[in-house]
Amino acid sequence: MQKIVPNLWFDHTAEEAATFYASVFPNARIIDIHRYPDEGLPDFQKEFAGQPVTVEFELGGYRLVGINAGPEFRPNPSVSFFVNFDPSVDDQAREHLDDLWTALAAEGSVLMPLQEYPYSRRYGWVEDKWGVSWQLMLTNPEGEPRPFIVPSIMFGSTVQGRAKEAIDFYLGLFGGRPGTIATYPAEAGPVAGQVMFADFQLVGEWLAAMDAADQDFTFTPGVSLLVYCHGQEELDRWWGELSAVPEAEQCGWCQDKFGLSWQLVPDNLDELMAGPDAYATLMSMGKIDIAAFG
Repeated sequence: MQKIVPNLWFDHTAEEAATFYASVFPNARIIDIHRYPDEGLPDFQKEFAGQPVTVEFELGGYRLVGINAGPEFRPNPSVSFFVNFDPSVDDQAREHLDDLWTALAAEGSVLMPLQEYPYSRRYGWVEDKWGVSWQLMLTNPEGEPRPFIVPSIMFGSTVQGRAKEAIDFYLGLFGGRPGTIATYPAEAGPVAGQVMFADFQLVGEWLAAMDAADQDFTFTPGVSLLVYCHGQEELDRWWGELSAVPEAEQCGWCQDKFGLSWQLVPDNLDELMAGPDAYATLMSMGKIDIAAFG
């Protein structure tokens, strides 16, 4: 079971977006669609009665969830997704990369053009029409293998320069191991010594991080990281360390001291949500209390 699952916020278009991703990514599929209750919703959600609330989908074996909600939040490049095309496992890796780039760039925005860079023979950064950012890379087959998709956390704006602090914090909390780390060279000026790129593994899942110079965006609930917790004790322990913004606590959501949004949920959430009045019970909570589901 994938322990950390990125959640993407969409303005009424989660099913449309997931269907599109499933059509353009390799080995992709929609796994499940969970729907809002037909009745009993709070006023601000009544328009969604019977519609999808979340759409679970898989891209190259990696799970993500689309949240179908309103216009309150939107993804931005503070959390993006590396898509690693490995020529050692796909003899048409470059062609497949180029095809995906064309699909994602249509109606989207190019943040870094698709071309050769010192770190990759083929790389580009694109924001699709829903605001989700993808970094497509032709990987070096001689390097240590990485998953097809790796979430990348960019520390910009008010948290610029704190990537290394965050990595250490997350490793200390969840356990795991560091991977590659590269820092800005001395000639980079004010950012010298900060994290240019790093990756690390938490509870079996790879993530990446970097410090961003001259970027004014920062984290929002537009992209959150859902973590499956085994039992109330584990959920309580991680929540106690992660949650740093009391007003952000709702339905298992919290924000850490860097502003990154997390969802801490029990690993039997689907079973709990099948019970009577489960949706209303969840909506009434900050931190999830498993016993309250009855």
